[in-house]
Amino acid sequence: MTDAFDLFLPNLQTVPFVFSSPHSGRDYDSTFLGQSRLDTLTLRSSEDAFVDRLFADAPAYGAPLLVARAPRAFVDMNRAEDELDPAVIEGVGHTPHNPRIASGLGVVPRVVAGGRAIYHGRITRADAETRMTRFWHPYHQRLRKLMFDTTESFGKAVLIDCHSMPHEAIESHHRGNVSHPEVVLGDRFGAAAGGEVIERLEAAFKDAGLRVARNTPFAGAYITQAYGRPTRGQHVVQVEIDRALYLDEARVEPRPDFAAFQALISGVIAQITATDQNMPLAAE
Repeated sequence: MTDAFDLFLPNLQTVPFVFSSPHSGRDYDSTFLGQSRLDTLTLRSSEDAFVDRLFADAPAYGAPLLVARAPRAFVDMNRAEDELDPAVIEGVGHTPHNPRIASGLGVVPRVVAGGRAIYHGRITRADAETRMTRFWHPYHQRLRKLMFDTTESFGKAVLIDCHSMPHEAIESHHRGNVSHPEVVLGDRFGAAAGGEVIERLEAAFKDAGLRVARNTPFAGAYITQAYGRPTRGQHVVQVEIDRALYLDEARVEPRPDFAAFQALISGVIAQITATDQNMPLAAE
């Protein structure tokens, strides 16, 4: 039993897919809330709220689903363990320029959406290290095992890294007469996944009636970079979904038609996993 993640497993893994939701955690510890200058609703603006529920049917199609329990504002699973921000953690020396740290979005974030500061000052190095030990490391240990076991069993592994994007953010990148994408697929411009993988995902989302873009403005962060090794048969695609499709962003509550959109995403999962169902296991 762990408080770092929830793992939902199929009765038998029948496809070489793994689904992860690193930013949908919503266990807001009272100590953290006491440290923060922000109320809970504002803290939740950085959360990929209910993305885990959108992809909840993955185990029904033979794939495991790993879900972080800690909120992104507390510790970010989609950052490297050394992306430490000296502006928010005491005792951290200055490092070479890192745009994520510079913007306040290191592994222990300094800000939430809109650049709003989380803390009154800085937290201790011991506090940051406890967060890493208790949440970050267990999550990534499990994710690495899922990818290793899947590769051993099927000869390949495809990680679908599930996220959501603020409607305002995606709209601002596509002004004028150009319709903004509703789904952005990030494979780090081909470095994290093979062409067949990204094409299959793109086709499934388009068949569901959604507008899809690749890598702009979100090409993938730490998880795609760390786990995507196409030459070794390990592929990662980051999936960003426009929150306005399923979420009341102001209240951080599911829209009344949430169940219908969840069903649409389940259809996407069914399509992308269909050709791999019951494929033979790799030789021992």
